[in-house]
Amino acid sequence: MPGTSPGLRLTARALLLDMDGTLVDSDAVVERVWSEWAVRHGLDPRDVLPVVHGRQGWATMAELLPDRPLAEHHADNRALLAEEAADTVGVVPIPGAARFLDAVRHVPHALVTSADTALAGARMAAAGLRVPELRITAESVGLSKPDPEGFLKAAAALGVAPADCLVFEDSAAGVEAGRAAGMRVVGVGPRAGAFAPTAHVATLEAVRVRVLADGVVRLCLTPAGE
Repeated sequence: MPGTSPGLRLTARALLLDMDGTLVDSDAVVERVWSEWAVRHGLDPRDVLPVVHGRQGWATMAELLPDRPLAEHHADNRALLAEEAADTVGVVPIPGAARFLDAVRHVPHALVTSADTALAGARMAAAGLRVPELRITAESVGLSKPDPEGFLKAAAALGVAPADCLVFEDSAAGVEAGRAAGMRVVGVGPRAGAFAPTAHVATLEAVRVRVLADGVVRLCLTPAGE
């Protein structure tokens, strides 16, 4: 896989950060809420859980219930988002997330998440993490990952070319969205390695950040499994 040599170094002018699975471990809540949703709709949670990560809920619903009107998916998703925001039991930071966010505080960066503003705020607060000033949430886009809209909007808002951005993601939809935006992608966590990101780390503990004099960010990565 490209980018898996020890001590891999990447440079960028902006960092675009997914939330769930990348900064915040919310798998316990996601599995709880979506398992209950699956049962309510006569679906097997074992078939639902593998496809819920990374995308907006309505997009997942449209795949699982293709004959249901889109308006119903959106209404159902609004209810599910509120349910998820109210349930933060088991939400914890990904190891190294707080240190990483502190290291990039003065670097152009953005949160690019499929969560809405309320859910993003609830989960980042539950994990005790700083919320980046620039946030591209579900309300900011018309399309869900794997569409690149969110990442492209973040790059434009930061005034940085897509090729100079580095995405941090954990899901298939997120990695695909980053690549579609013309960006390099660092996969974070156990799911990400299967989706051929540019580089793959086990957690953010494996990332070291250095800001150079010209504003370029240099990242030293210890690849997963090493």
